[in-house]
Amino acid sequence: ILNYVLPSAQVLSMHCSANIGPEGDSALFFGLSGTGKTTLSADPTRTLIGDDEHGWGVDGIFNFEGGCYAKVIRLSEESEPEIYDTTRKFGTLLENVMVDAKTRRLDLDDDSLTENTRAAYPITHMPSANLDGLGPHPRNILMLTCDAFGIMPPVSKLTPEQAVYHFLCGYTAKVAGTERGMGDEPQATFSTCFGAPFMARHPSVYAELLHKKIHEHGTTCWLVNTGWQGGPYGVGERISIAHTRAIVRACLDGSLEKEEFEPHPIMGLPVPKNCPGVPSEILRPGDAWDDKDEYRRKTEELMASFREAFAEFAEGTSEEVRAAGF
Repeated sequence: ILNYVLPSAQVLSMHCSANIGPEGDSALFFGLSGTGKTTLSADPTRTLIGDDEHGWGVDGIFNFEGGCYAKVIRLSEESEPEIYDTTRKFGTLLENVMVDAKTRRLDLDDDSLTENTRAAYPITHMPSANLDGLGPHPRNILMLTCDAFGIMPPVSKLTPEQAVYHFLCGYTAKVAGTERGMGDEPQATFSTCFGAPFMARHPSVYAELLHKKIHEHGTTCWLVNTGWQGGPYGVGERISIAHTRAIVRACLDGSLEKEEFEPHPIMGLPVPKNCPGVPSEILRPGDAWDDKDEYRRKTEELMASFREAFAEFAEGTSEEVRAAGF
């Protein structure tokens, strides 16, 4: 209902998480299931505004739901301590999580039923949460994708028009075990506005509001790939959470903007030559592929999928946004 009502009041309703830094700089994290939206916004050095649903109005951003919903398959205390702790707290609801029949202990590594294991918990379980649910206009927007094909660069800086294009596409990839009926190969999926089932109006309504607010408030936009490198799922490896956190930290503290960027040789996305805390070779995904021709072919296939997904909304967007796509 709010996703339908709020745009009439010039409030952009968003399926995203949000946090705020020690200097009062807020950030939005868009992303579909499994991209790291909950994990990356739950940063102990920043204050969590909300996990899943927000509005962006004239005074800034605000959370309009009172809890969090995290994927917990292979969750570890070392890499994600705050979310891990919630699975041990009273009031958390666990979904599809296996319990040892004898010891009654949780086994978060058990994917025998599904990889789609979840924890739903009140935001008060997060020690870094801001309970008033408010934040200023975002300084940064991060659009997260989990590219299981090993194609997308780990981070790209987007123009406002590129941000709208990727917002309308809402790309990620699903891997075996996440949904019933999937085979062994990853599948590209596009969910407009990074949450198509939740958006009651035409996607262009949300896209136009996003474009307007990015321009009004000078928000910097990033596309962050939390997926695979060196090859697709089953061949390459998923980018380490440590490297992804370093990328996000560099986006938010302004250090990445100071680096030199170069266009991706096929996609044309602006990719940094260096990023603090991240080996430079990781930033260029094609370098890690043994077969460079295969990388080019797979990249062109993925770009064609983007164009097909975007075609549905192309008529309702500006010429600048259409030109910013693949």
